[in-house]
Amino acid sequence: MQMPDFAQNLLALPVMILSLTVHEWAHAWSAARLGDDTATRQGRLTLNPVPHIDPIGTILLPLLGVPFGWAKPVPVNPARFNRKWSMSFGMALTAAAGPLSNLILAVLCSVGLGLVFRYGFHGGAAQNLLTRGLVMNVALAVFNMVPLPPLDGSRIADHFMPRGLRPGLESVMRYGPIILFGLIAFGGLMLSRPINAVSSVLYGWVLAIATA
Repeated sequence: MQMPDFAQNLLALPVMILSLTVHEWAHAWSAARLGDDTATRQGRLTLNPVPHIDPIGTILLPLLGVPFGWAKPVPVNPARFNRKWSMSFGMALTAAAGPLSNLILAVLCSVGLGLVFRYGFHGGAAQNLLTRGLVMNVALAVFNMVPLPPLDGSRIADHFMPRGLRPGLESVMRYGPIILFGLIAFGGLMLSRPINAVSSVLYGWVLAIATA
């Protein structure tokens, strides 16, 4: 008997909380490695999910079945970076750490799925949670790489954008949150395609490993 969608979402909620917690911890950790202890002093360099939870992005959206969400943003002060790093490059590195951590979690979920398939535990809770973890973390990585504020991709784009194109980028960034809302509300297909593509590649690796 198949569980109702809400019950499935409730079971998957810990996976989303873990994924978002690791994402924000990665921001704090990378900032600390670059010399900025702002997040550390505010108690954000932790894998305890409580300081990171946002009621809407971390709890409500996952319960509604949305495959991505957000946590409380980690504070980063680029003025405190070590002098050998430019502030722009440091911000790009700390921004990239979040999506990268989600890709690492997605790969770990893929490995876990490979073990589940290899040892015959098909259709159980472990397969369900690991599959959701794979899709969620790919979704978080892809979503956060969209180059619109306040997402991580905007800080990465800001660093690598050629100087001549910067005025145009800044004019677009000014309306970033509005564009992002429209993308979420009306452009779900645009986000789902790269999410499904990356998820399919990782899932293919799982099957290849499990049947080797």
